Amino acid sequence: MERRDKTNYYLDIADAVSERCTCLRRRYGAVIVNNDQIISTGYVGAPRGRKNCTDLGYCVRNKLNIPRGERYELCRSVHAEMNAIINAPRERMIGATLYLCGREVATNEYIKNSCCCAMCKRLVINSGIERVVIRDDDKNYRSILVIDWIMDDETIEGTFGY
Repeated sequence: MERRDKTNYYLDIADAVSERCTCLRRRYGAVIVNNDQIISTGYVGAPRGRKNCTDLGYCVRNKLNIPRGERYELCRSVHAEMNAIINAPRERMIGATLYLCGREVATNEYIKNSCCCAMCKRLVINSGIERVVIRDDDKNYRSILVIDWIMDDETIEGTFGY
């Protein structure tokens, strides 16, 4: 049996974390790792104490046919990256890697061209995280240096997210 490489190992954990998700559109999980130690995890869900879309039985963005990457202010959920960052001490995130895995709820397929939304990019930048690794399929992934988001300041707002 071939041993799983470390990057896919952490992406597998992010995928498992995503199973706690309460979003009716997309299921994301995030894992922050520094020096081969998991610092924090996060998944998509409503703020503590508020009802989730799974509890309500509907998604406002779905009801209004809002396309991917638009009108996040209408969403009840806190994104996976946000939850992972909120639950980690900043000094442990400096130089860390955030592993992100997303699946379509309806089909369970990996989300095509997945990336952090503009709001999450801001949090990732300020957290001190150095790299984001995003799963494309069971074995393939993309690695993004956060410094590229900083240097590409004019286009950060127009990229797809959830």
